[in-house]
Amino acid sequence: MSLPAPNPTKQADGLTTMDLGAVLPQTAEVKDGHLHVGGVDMVKLARREGTALIVFDEADLRTRMTQYVEAFADCYPAPTHVAYASKAFLNKEVVRMANELGMSLDVSGGGEFACAQAVDFPVERVIVHGNNKTPQELEEAISAQVGCIVVDSSDELARISRLAGEMGVTQSVYLRVTPGVEADTHEYIRTGCEDSKFGFTMKDDIAFAAVRDALAAPNVRLTGLHCHIGSQIFALHSFREAVKVMVDFMARIKAELGYEIDELDLGGGLGIAYMSTDAPSTIREFAEMTCGSVKEACEEAGVKLPVLSVEPGRSLVANAGITLYTVGTLKHLEGIRNIAAIDGGMSDNIRPALYGSEYEAIIANKADQPRNAVYTLVGKHCESGDYVVADGSIQQPEVGDVACVFATGAYCTTMASTYNGNPRPAIVFVRDGQARVVTRRETYADLWARDL
Repeated sequence: MSLPAPNPTKQADGLTTMDLGAVLPQTAEVKDGHLHVGGVDMVKLARREGTALIVFDEADLRTRMTQYVEAFADCYPAPTHVAYASKAFLNKEVVRMANELGMSLDVSGGGEFACAQAVDFPVERVIVHGNNKTPQELEEAISAQVGCIVVDSSDELARISRLAGEMGVTQSVYLRVTPGVEADTHEYIRTGCEDSKFGFTMKDDIAFAAVRDALAAPNVRLTGLHCHIGSQIFALHSFREAVKVMVDFMARIKAELGYEIDELDLGGGLGIAYMSTDAPSTIREFAEMTCGSVKEACEEAGVKLPVLSVEPGRSLVANAGITLYTVGTLKHLEGIRNIAAIDGGMSDNIRPALYGSEYEAIIANKADQPRNAVYTLVGKHCESGDYVVADGSIQQPEVGDVACVFATGAYCTTMASTYNGNPRPAIVFVRDGQARVVTRRETYADLWARDL
C-alpha cells in the first residue's frame, strides 16, 4: 500500500474556508483568522485538548436528526421510524441524543447494543443487524426483548427460533433481502447487488423460500422486510428501483402465501458532501422521493402501505464532525509533491487507505487565507499508504499549525485503531460557545490494560 500517484501539476483551488459550502459543519465561521465551530475557536481548543482531536458540531447533529424525523413524518401517511445507524459514529452521548429526538437505533453487534443499554435506550426501538450474529449476541438481544432482529441467513433464522423458544418468547424479525440493485457508489460499500455477503438473494427464489421458512418457524414473527443497497449514494433513482423490487416482492408474498408484510425498512445510504464540488440531495428530497416511491409502488401493486423505516448514519454525522491535527514536519519533493505530516492518520481515519476517500482540509489558524498551496497530509504511522488528504488544496502549512480535515464524523472513530500504539483521540461536542469532552482521550495505560 502506498500513496496515490502524485499529481505535480495540480493547482491550488484558491478557495477560502467559507467557500467550501456543504462540506462544513453548519455553525462553521471564521473569526480573527481562526476557524470557529459552535462558537468555539478550533485553534485554542486543539491547543488546550491536544491533537489529534475529533470535534462535533452539536447543533448540526441535532438539526439533521430533527430534519430526518420530521421529513419522513411529513411525507408519509403511515407511521415512520428513523433509526440512527450507530456504526457511522457511536458513543454514549450521540445515543442519548438520538433517544431524546425520538429516533430508533440500528446496532450491528453486541458492543453497539451494549452502548445502547448503558444509557438505557428503549430496547423496543432497537434494530439488531449483522451478517453473522453470534449465539451470544442473539441471546443478549432476545433476552432484552429488542424491537426487531434483521435475519441475514437461514442458519440465523433457526438460531433465533430456537433461542426464543428456550426463553418462552416470540421474537419479531425482518428478513434482509438483496434486491439486485447496483447502486452507483464504491464497490466496497455497495450492498444490494446479487454478489453480496448480506441477506437473502432474490435469485433462484432464495428470498421467497426464506419467507416461507420464517412463516413456518416457531417463536418468531415475520414483521417486515429489509434492504440496504449501499452507502454514499447520490443517484436517488437507485432507491426508487429498490422500492419497486421490494414492494413487488411484498405483493407476491400476499398473493402466493396470503401474508401481508406490515413493515418495510429501506436502510440508509444517502450521500454527503466530502468535496466542495459534491452536490448531494437534501434530507427532505430523499424523504420525498422515498416516501413517494413507496406510496406509488404500493398503489400499483395493490398492497397496503407498510410502516416505513430508514436507517441514516453518514448523512446525519459526517459533516457535523471534523478532525484537528498539529503539523509536525514538512517535506518538499521537487517535481513530485509537497508533504505535511500530522499527528494522526490511518489510526483515526482509515477511509483514504481503504476506499481512496477524498477530503477537504484547511489550516485552522489561517482560515481567512486562500488555499493557495497543494499538499499531501500524511499520517505518523509506519505505512506508506498512511495519508488523510492526497494533493489537496490548503493554506501554506508551517510546523505547529493546526490542520483541520472536514466531514470526518462518519466511519472514522468507529473504524479507528491503535496501530503503532497510538491512543485514540478524544471526542468533543461544541455548542453555543461551550466545548465538552464526551469521550476522553485514550491513554497508554488503556492500550495495555487487557494484557495479563
